[in-house]
Amino acid sequence: MSTHNQDENVHGSHGPKDVDASQGYEQSDVRVTGIVVFLAALGIFVVVTAVLCYGIGKVFNAELNKEDGPNNKWTQTVNIRQLGDLPSNPEMQRKVAELAQQFPTPRLQLDDGNQDITDLHAREDLLLENYSWADQSQGKVRIPIERAMELVAQNGFLSVAPEVKQAPLMAGDSKPVVTAPLTNGFARTGYEQDAATAEALAGKRGEQK
Repeated sequence: MSTHNQDENVHGSHGPKDVDASQGYEQSDVRVTGIVVFLAALGIFVVVTAVLCYGIGKVFNAELNKEDGPNNKWTQTVNIRQLGDLPSNPEMQRKVAELAQQFPTPRLQLDDGNQDITDLHAREDLLLENYSWADQSQGKVRIPIERAMELVAQNGFLSVAPEVKQAPLMAGDSKPVVTAPLTNGFARTGYEQDAATAEALAGKRGEQK
């Protein structure tokens, strides 16, 4: 047989089969065996993986319990379901707040520190704007800062610093001039200003009603 005939036989045996498309659909059946084998292998893989994960978890937990030792009052398990619904339980919220106050410092801040600064300024304002005892046993009293400034201006309690001798100015230099500061060195934070604005608006709305 010639080589040309062999090539024709080879192409003829491996070429596409004649397909009858007159029915308009696939006429061959699905091979169920392959699907069953795949599903069985997948199920076996899932089961084996689950067993391995469970066994590894048991080993890890056993080692951790061995290192941690028996439970004590610091490591005992707490059932959080007994806490109830905190948002709708004011009594439980109060207990949680008391526990938070007993927690040793430093405590984590619940915000950016704005409320802490506001509270600090409020305490400072109480000392700066009101009379209070500095040392009751010695009869020392704190007075408001405005009153203290008036007494200093009237009586001149503050000592005057001696005049500083300045070296003669060099050529082209000029005597420096100190300008009065634009502020008194104290300014409220943006958080406090926003809170004051909101409080003022709420007061106006209350007056309008």
